[in-house]
Amino acid sequence: MNRRNILWSAVSALGAALGASSAKAATETSAGGKLKVVYHLSDAEKVNFVLGNIQNHIDGVGGPDHVTIALVIHGPALKAFHAAQANPNVSKRVGDFSKDGVELAACGNTMKAQNVTLTDLLPGFVSAEKGGVVRLAELQSQGFLYLRP
Repeated sequence: MNRRNILWSAVSALGAALGASSAKAATETSAGGKLKVVYHLSDAEKVNFVLGNIQNHIDGVGGPDHVTIALVIHGPALKAFHAAQANPNVSKRVGDFSKDGVELAACGNTMKAQNVTLTDLLPGFVSAEKGGVVRLAELQSQGFLYLRP
C-alpha cells in the first residue's frame, strides 16, 4: 500500500470508531437510567402527528417510566392547545402525557403574541418564559435528544 492509502485507511477507521462511539452514546441511557428526548412542535398541521409520535415513543420503550420526554411548542401549533378550542383527542392526550410526566412547555413569546396565559392553555403546561427555542437549547444542553417530526 502506498502512503495515501494507508493514511486514508487510518482516517476511515478513526471516523468509523468515532461514529460508533457517537451512536452508542446516543442510545445509552442517562445516569437516571432513562433516555431523554425533546420533541419540537411549531407546525399546526403536525399536532396530531407529533402527539402520536410521543405516544408511540412511550409505548415503544415500555411505558413512561422508561423515558423522559419534553414537548416544546411554539408558533401556530400552540393554538391547538388553547383550552377553549382544543379538540377532545388533543385534550385527552395532553392530560395523559401530563400524568405520565411529559414536560409540556409553551413558548412565552408565542403566548404573548397569541395573547394567552397558562390558564388559557390545556392543564399541564408550563411556560418557556425565555422562549421555545431557548428551552429547546437548554434541554439539549442537558443531554436531551432533539426530535422534530
